[in-house]
Amino acid sequence: MKGNAITKEELDQFDGHISKLKELEAQFAEVKTQLEALQKKTQENKLSMIVFSGDLDKALASLIIATGAVAMGLDVVMFFTFWGTTLLRDKGKKVGGKDMMGKMFGTMLPTGTGDLKLSKMNMGGMGTAMMKSLMKKKNVASMEEMLELAGEMGVKIYICEMSMDLMGFKREEMIDYPGLDYAGVATFLDEAIDSKMQLFI
Repeated sequence: MKGNAITKEELDQFDGHISKLKELEAQFAEVKTQLEALQKKTQENKLSMIVFSGDLDKALASLIIATGAVAMGLDVVMFFTFWGTTLLRDKGKKVGGKDMMGKMFGTMLPTGTGDLKLSKMNMGGMGTAMMKSLMKKKNVASMEEMLELAGEMGVKIYICEMSMDLMGFKREEMIDYPGLDYAGVATFLDEAIDSKMQLFI
């Protein structure tokens, strides 16, 4: 019987193994918790979209996708940058205090949705006029109507502050849109990182 007795050294080794097992279990539980949190974050029901283009057809497509996504139960965030910022300018708002470059950009670039042109087949404005006429005949919502609908449906819109600064645009000349906000790329990336889908238009 004496040969089968467990020595103190063996007991200490056993206790050491138990302690290590408990430590591994704790580490595993922590990793599992982190993975579950990451899965929840990356699977958020959200669409994040960069609207870079200021062309009528592309801007219209972005709003159609945005409102369609909301209708399907997704949260939608749109980040308007560079030429995309022009469609959010309000034609009825005039602001002063701009430098020469700001005035030039303000004059040369579209002011709001009504001034946007097609990316192809514009034909000096004739193609754009034809497209708008066709949209009306086919009962397709105009850009103005789509933007209003997006606001009613809760589509979140950010305007890129860097783009506004480069082009000399001011907050006072932007449209009245519910929850309209101004941000940098870090804000968009923070929104996009936990979105199911990201688009660049």
